[in-house]
Amino acid sequence: MTRVALIDDHESVRLGLEAALTRTEATEVVFSGASVAAYLSWRQSTAASPADVVVLDLTLGDGTTVSENVDRVVRDGSSVIIHSVADRAAAVREALAAGAAGIVSKSSPTHEVLGAISTVARGELLDNVEWASAVEGDREFADAQLSAREREVLRLYAAGLPLKAVAERLGVAYSTAKENITRVRVKYVEVGRPAPTKVDLLRRAMEDGILQDAPDDAPGNG
Repeated sequence: MTRVALIDDHESVRLGLEAALTRTEATEVVFSGASVAAYLSWRQSTAASPADVVVLDLTLGDGTTVSENVDRVVRDGSSVIIHSVADRAAAVREALAAGAAGIVSKSSPTHEVLGAISTVARGELLDNVEWASAVEGDREFADAQLSAREREVLRLYAAGLPLKAVAERLGVAYSTAKENITRVRVKYVEVGRPAPTKVDLLRRAMEDGILQDAPDDAPGNG
């Protein structure tokens, strides 16, 4: 039996999916809530094992980002399926880059959602229209392949923070932050999009949806 957690801040959507899942013998809904924080708190308070699959809404109303939500759940030991209207391509790409196993549209029939859960529970990635349009439709995303940590370091650094401040913000050593930026630059060089300066990194971050808008004070070279 596949243990499933549902995280969506729209209660009607969550309860509808929960009802559908409980009608099958292959799945057990172990948690249903509005935030990743609530799920992790439940895990800690009950000492329950991580869910096999977490079905996660793309955008929650608690101010969190999709990348941090996916990253926290994946690090906790679960696979993640994004369940969304999928109308924000940049956010979908961010979720996939952070480690989501795939995406299922909220307009999909229930049996497709159940099939996606079974696929991911077997350790496989989803191969569907939503996934293909998010990855194949964006050359830069497909090429860059930055990790969640590299994207976060790049986001803060490109927004204007000194590297030391980036390290402090993320709670990592300065050398770790520097290594991440070095890897980011190497990856961009490898795909023919070099970013030798901080201005170049800002441009790449905006191209890839890591920064949505240019900061008021664009960083200088560095």
